[in-house]
Amino acid sequence: MKSNFIEELRWRGMLQDMMPGTEEQLQKEMTAAYIGFDPTASSLHIGNLATIMLLKHFQLCGHKPIALVGGATGMIGDPSGKAAEREFLSEDTLRHNQECIKKQLEKFLDFSNIDNSAEVVNNYDWFKEFSFLGFLREAGKYLSVNYMMSKDSVKKRLETGISFTEFSYQLLQGYDFYWLYKNKNVRLQMGGSDQWGNITTGTEIIRRKEGGADEIEHKAYALTTPLVTKADGTKFGKSESGNVWLDSTMTTPYQFYQFWLNAIDADCARLLRVFTLLSKEEIEKLEAEHAEVPHLRIMQKALAKDVTIRVHSEKDYDIAVKASEILFGKGTLEVLQGMSDADILAVFDGVPQTAITPADFEASATVTDLVSVVTNAEIYPSKGEARRAIQGNALSINKTKIADPNHTANFDLLNGKYLLVGKGKKNHLIIVG
Repeated sequence: MKSNFIEELRWRGMLQDMMPGTEEQLQKEMTAAYIGFDPTASSLHIGNLATIMLLKHFQLCGHKPIALVGGATGMIGDPSGKAAEREFLSEDTLRHNQECIKKQLEKFLDFSNIDNSAEVVNNYDWFKEFSFLGFLREAGKYLSVNYMMSKDSVKKRLETGISFTEFSYQLLQGYDFYWLYKNKNVRLQMGGSDQWGNITTGTEIIRRKEGGADEIEHKAYALTTPLVTKADGTKFGKSESGNVWLDSTMTTPYQFYQFWLNAIDADCARLLRVFTLLSKEEIEKLEAEHAEVPHLRIMQKALAKDVTIRVHSEKDYDIAVKASEILFGKGTLEVLQGMSDADILAVFDGVPQTAITPADFEASATVTDLVSVVTNAEIYPSKGEARRAIQGNALSINKTKIADPNHTANFDLLNGKYLLVGKGKKNHLIIVG
């Protein structure tokens, strides 16, 4: 073994619960473990990233990680942590989501031809041939209703109501563990702390189906990691606009970078441990440096850099940093010209924006006309005020200062459609099209 997986989780604060014997099993031999991901969206989000990091550390410690994409369980929906029944997704949507998630997982785990190569499996492959009666015989007879009702995910829903469909979810997940135990030699299931009940259901099905003898009981194990929360106890992983996704078309690299950069000091020590691969020594060094000059936000910058590069790319990180500089007045025209539409709109999300027609743009003879008339007085209420601002060196177009009120409005549009107007230190985006 390269290192002790459990010790790695302990110092990172990533260990919540584990069944007796788990650590001994992992120290004894290379072990296969899995985590399930339901394809309820076409992308994973940073809440999922915490459990992906479990698989990553597991592999780095010499073990074999398996990611289960729940093509079958995704049709049902996990009731854990949910106050109401999920909406069903179509099979086409689920298949699309499964493929997208597989591609994302390949960015984090090593699938090359090594002894502990990662695998992605889909539980639809073993559930698609099951008849209802067959499943009841294979799984349903091994768990009592009393046992299933004792799980937190069920108990919390009894007052508001839970369908038989969602009630049966733990049977499906439990059987997943049994199938992987028998066919992939998987000995451990991991997940977030809210999954403890579903995971131990799997170990119980294995114990009962394999005979229930004492020597069998602890050949399947369970381990969970704490759900990541902020220092104030609220759920981590949401921005003002909702989930922070790993897909760049759903959360742009710039928005992704900014999310981590805006973390408060009280959260950073934990986030560095959970979401980066930095060593204990590296993280403690960052903490010490940050404590000396907190205004430099050393921990936030290190966190945002590490996670953005691993989830997206170094190029995306560089663009995000340069884009951030634009908002603080340090960016250049070259930076703007190298940005995509998505980058530009992400950077200037929240910045006042005005859409105009190409005809209105062409009809503006001077820059004074453009910023006062075309934008319906959103920048300057009159030509006189616009002229005074320009003479006072308070206006820029595409990061270039404009000193002449009669300067022609013949500007090159960024990506053929954007014009960035700087009014003092504030920005305004004109969209032509």
